[in-house]
Amino acid sequence: FTQTCHLRIHMMIHTEEKPYQCSHCDKAFIQNSQLKYHIRSHNRGKPYQNNQCDRTFKQTSNLKRHIITHAGEEPNKCRQCDKAFSQKYHLMVHLTTHTGEKPY
Repeated sequence: FTQTCHLRIHMMIHTEEKPYQCSHCDKAFIQNSQLKYHIRSHNRGKPYQNNQCDRTFKQTSNLKRHIITHAGEEPNKCRQCDKAFSQKYHLMVHLTTHTGEKPY
């Protein structure tokens, strides 16, 4: 082997050591990359996974929006009160409470 990490991975085949366990089923894997590939089989068309909570999404934009909730970021602040929102749409809906506007 040209690298020691490759030897270590190979040795796991002989010891049957599989440290990466799937949280959805009883399968386990030698490498983390194998586990990530396997998890796609559970995602049912939702290939974008959040590494912090294992939630999956159909679109990267939805994943990015979700990741903000972990950071506690609320970049959309109301100028009329202290409320803040992670999504601009929610701020826009909130603003109607100050104007009395009923768009629907």
